[in-house]
Amino acid sequence: MDGSRTHRTALYGFKGGVGRTTATAILARHLADRGHIVLVVDLDLESPGAGPLLSAGAELPRHGVVDQLVESAVHNAAILDLVAPTSYTPRTGRGELWVAPARGQGSASVPYSYVDKLNRVYADIPGADFADRLETAVRACESAVARGSESGRRPDVVLLDSRAGIHDIAAVTISRLCDLALLFGTDNRQTWSGYGDLFGAWHASGQARRIREKLRMVASMVPDSPQRPMDAYLKSFREHSWECFSVLYDDDAPLLATGELVPGAFSPSLEDDSAPHHPIPILFEPGLVGLDADSAPGWQDRAFVQAAYRDFLETAMLLITAEPQNEGT
Repeated sequence: MDGSRTHRTALYGFKGGVGRTTATAILARHLADRGHIVLVVDLDLESPGAGPLLSAGAELPRHGVVDQLVESAVHNAAILDLVAPTSYTPRTGRGELWVAPARGQGSASVPYSYVDKLNRVYADIPGADFADRLETAVRACESAVARGSESGRRPDVVLLDSRAGIHDIAAVTISRLCDLALLFGTDNRQTWSGYGDLFGAWHASGQARRIREKLRMVASMVPDSPQRPMDAYLKSFREHSWECFSVLYDDDAPLLATGELVPGAFSPSLEDDSAPHHPIPILFEPGLVGLDADSAPGWQDRAFVQAAYRDFLETAMLLITAEPQNEGT
């Protein structure tokens, strides 16, 4: 990454309660500590959380992503107050951490009717396609950072905290807006059934080849106990993940005389630790359950947090800084 363009990473989970937003906040701080200008965009409109978690007492902007989506539908999205710097001070003097909350704080004189706005977000309006409006909203947030930053630079990295479930926001975010998609899950039937349906839909629609290589599974809330050791859990997760991803892989790809796959084929083995199905672990940490960031300053620096997220931060950092940039950003 040379700082001239923005890299977008989506963080998505088929179901809620897997620690996606907390991981987003920790990853954002980690990137900012290493000198990046980072923007977190909260796209979990039905359950916004990234804004309050990241701001940690700092003032949020007057408007939120939901305002941009509503106003752009009626071509009235003049420059809105969409982003704000957080109170976090990166370890280096170069990093910055910004947030674009789903919900703005409004103003004292005008009541902020978030539910009413949310009901209008997905309205099907001729000439204002939802996918286009969502992309425009993300771009507007990126441009707002450039206007507000002392350096005048656009963010180097944008983290898109996508809502859970099979939904338009997730579909657009993963297929169209991001360079890398981190898919959160736990090793249970609901996770694999949900991702199986999603991957099957991508395969049937012909999107698999365009999407599959930017995907990477994250095994969240990984246990480590005598009853279920971490290694055994991750082995089971990897096997189920590989089975689930098989619909996206070229398992029937022909081989060359050398035994290698034909050029362009994509068929990672079960043991391939760089493949989309190979899990990046985040350890279960009960101290993060019900975390109130406002009353726990410096929570991200605590030893138990760093231990739980060590592998996730190292791998995500490598993927983000090495991933090809999205030509549309």
